[in-house]
Amino acid sequence: MRYGIIVLAAASLLSACQTAAPPAVSTPTSTPPRTPAAKQLADSIDAYKSLVAQQIMAANSAYTFSGRLPPMLPAIVVLDLSVGPDGELKSVHVHRSRDSEASAAALAAVRRVPTLFPPAAHLMRRHARTFDFSETFLFNEQYQFQLRTLSGPQ
Repeated sequence: MRYGIIVLAAASLLSACQTAAPPAVSTPTSTPPRTPAAKQLADSIDAYKSLVAQQIMAANSAYTFSGRLPPMLPAIVVLDLSVGPDGELKSVHVHRSRDSEASAAALAAVRRVPTLFPPAAHLMRRHARTFDFSETFLFNEQYQFQLRTLSGPQ
């Protein structure tokens, strides 16, 4: 009996001593460092093209424009790119263009990317040596460009 009273007293003493948990303090959490695009793995061809397009745009910020596309685009260039399994650019060539100045600007923009593109091995067909895809450069009158992959619906 005495033992039961001691247990009850201890339990009530402990419950009286407990205070409400302090409200959660929101401390700013640092965002983990972004993995460079060259290290990211894309889960689809569209996601891969988006990562590559982001790298091209980042390496060419002085040559790009944002916002709505003009009603009439003075130049459109389609490039074919071939990327190795590790993300190394193997080749790039003009697939379609009517403007040699825009073609040269698009080729230079791809070659300005300082690092590897994302690894592409998981997207490659069996026994393929490269992952091949195209990107469309949309030029305004000042020969600045947007990439079709990132421009979205207009």
